[in-house]
Amino acid sequence: MNRRHFLRQAATAGTGAAAVAALAAPAIAQENPAITWRLTSSFPKSLDIIFGAANEIAASVKNATDGKFNIQIFAAGEIVPGLQAADAVANGTVEMAHTCSYYYIGQDPAFAIGTAIPFGLNARMTNAWFTAGGGNDLINEFLAPRNLYALPAGNSGTQMGGWFRKEINTIDDLKGLKMRIAGLAGQVMQKVGVTPQQIAGGDVYPALEKGAIDATEFVGPYDDQKLGFVKVAKYYYYPAWWEGGPAMHAFFNLEKFKSLPKSYQQILTNACASANNNMLANYDARNATALKQLVAEGAILKPFSREIMDVCFKAAMELYADLSAKSPAFKKLYDSQQAFKKDAYLWAQVAEYSYDTYMMTQQRNGAL
Repeated sequence: MNRRHFLRQAATAGTGAAAVAALAAPAIAQENPAITWRLTSSFPKSLDIIFGAANEIAASVKNATDGKFNIQIFAAGEIVPGLQAADAVANGTVEMAHTCSYYYIGQDPAFAIGTAIPFGLNARMTNAWFTAGGGNDLINEFLAPRNLYALPAGNSGTQMGGWFRKEINTIDDLKGLKMRIAGLAGQVMQKVGVTPQQIAGGDVYPALEKGAIDATEFVGPYDDQKLGFVKVAKYYYYPAWWEGGPAMHAFFNLEKFKSLPKSYQQILTNACASANNNMLANYDARNATALKQLVAEGAILKPFSREIMDVCFKAAMELYADLSAKSPAFKKLYDSQQAFKKDAYLWAQVAEYSYDTYMMTQQRNGAL
């Protein structure tokens, strides 16, 4: 009797375990569904660090989900032009984009603050404002009515001031120039006499070569060398006072992002954070070598004069006052970033600047 009772219990337990397993399998499948998204980039494949950030995000997501969540990457122009990437996300043409927020200032100037504004934050401060200063929450509050959600996904560090066909010594030398320059920097340049042009990365070289523009800014030595600007304009100016630490973002269709399992949302967030850090490290590691090579190829390095910097700074402050009066969204983001910047530069002056100045002195003296 005991043996028969034991066998009946075992059979019942086995049936129960099988039932639980049968119920658990669909639940697990629902929590980790097979998903394929499309990502449109604003950048050409030739810019391996910037374009490569999207590939890095896709690889991280695929690995973390055991191949369940796949993101297909498309370069600028393969689905939509580079400067229409965010629009394609908002309207559901694609689920995701890798782009610069300031490409869309024609819709609202507040978009500029998502990337960089003239005389704004450097890269470390930008990341700190997004992550710990409430910046990313404010950006997404602004983007939500547009059916967009964004996460920082790259930063190039302070950029170069760009390539010019002629030498630029005074503010008058800028007047009448046609220059490829993005974001609010174009509006600042316009105030000092430049005719700004917004041109996607892959189209800049032919425009400069054919004389459609007289000058261009882009990123820095590593990318500028790849794009061959030294072949068509030899004067290479620094710094890009308009992009002290420009952020690139992953833009998501808000509804699509919300519909993801929480685990997938976290995996995407982590992947973007990793790509954000790695992009800056890659540029810091490669720009110096590329700069030396560009000089060997004929680039003439020159700093913008103090006169040019001061006049442009004044023009930028006037522009921000005007935009703050016209756009509540711009004012809210700008005021937040300005308040953060005051303390950030106070700390940088005490610690970072003093250390960097000393180390640069040692380098000039040949000790490094």
